[in-house]
Amino acid sequence: MNRKTKYLDQIVTEPNIGKRILAGVIDYSIIIIFFYAYVVAFGEPNANGGYTVHGIWTLPPLVFWGIITIGIENWLGATLGNQIVGLTPISINGINRELTLGQSFRRHLCDPIDMFVLGLVGIIVIQKTEKNQRIGDIWAETVVLKDKEEKTYNNPL
Repeated sequence: MNRKTKYLDQIVTEPNIGKRILAGVIDYSIIIIFFYAYVVAFGEPNANGGYTVHGIWTLPPLVFWGIITIGIENWLGATLGNQIVGLTPISINGINRELTLGQSFRRHLCDPIDMFVLGLVGIIVIQKTEKNQRIGDIWAETVVLKDKEEKTYNNPL
């Protein structure tokens, strides 16, 4: 058994479904509120009674999404929602527990899949995987732990 496998065997996770849902609601509520305010402030009225942004003006909401999900997770170790509910994603690649920018990007690029049908896809995948991972976690080689659990695991490498 190599050191990486031994390290992975030490990690015991819990589904933390309620906390993970609440964290997602917090994060995406911030994003949706920004998106709505941005479109109303910078959009042009359309024929349906709403507002539309065009061209380069469509980029700020995408950049904001990246900062709120990928950026904050990479810089602070967890998204705002995860910080509030006490969850921390960690790398399980055996090299370093801290997430890389690429891991954060892969985790959140899968958010639309994991949150499909009000999060049912993510909930099912979390409950069916050995390390309670959602699709984004599997692809990024990460797990989500309670903050206090994260501090108890030492990286052997």
